[in-house]
Amino acid sequence: MKISQKGLYALQAMMMLARHHNQGAIKIREIAYEEDLPEKFLELILLELKNARMVESVRGAKGGYQLRRDPAEIRLSEIMRLMDGPLAPFADAEQLRVLIDRDLPHRALYQVFLDVRDAAAHILENTSLADLISGTTPRSTKGRRAPKKKEKGSVLPMVVGGQRGE
Repeated sequence: MKISQKGLYALQAMMMLARHHNQGAIKIREIAYEEDLPEKFLELILLELKNARMVESVRGAKGGYQLRRDPAEIRLSEIMRLMDGPLAPFADAEQLRVLIDRDLPHRALYQVFLDVRDAAAHILENTSLADLISGTTPRSTKGRRAPKKKEKGSVLPMVVGGQRGE
């Protein structure tokens, strides 16, 4: 699955806004500082989120950005689709179904790709910002190891922006 740097920053900013939900608007500078994000890029991301009606801006001395809806109502899939387009990690689901029907020697392979696509989409569609900030993601209840300490500047262990993350 691919997630752009823009998508990752949007998710981080939205998580920060979710943690401060109902505490008033947060200034871009504060979001950028707390999440270690570039302020100018964050401005563009927040404008996109505002146009999609996920956040709202508040003017004035106590102005900034805040979530427009409750964190439990905002799904990761919604944010990711806005920033990066379709969630499909391999191909369009319909395209995979056609390959499953037509390419009999490789049917099992395409079925695996479809299953992976469906599983990823299911997790993202069923995980809200509230789930993330409370630590109750769909996979958090299964036997998992303790999370590793996040290193400064680390990137998700997936493809980011078309290149392998470091």
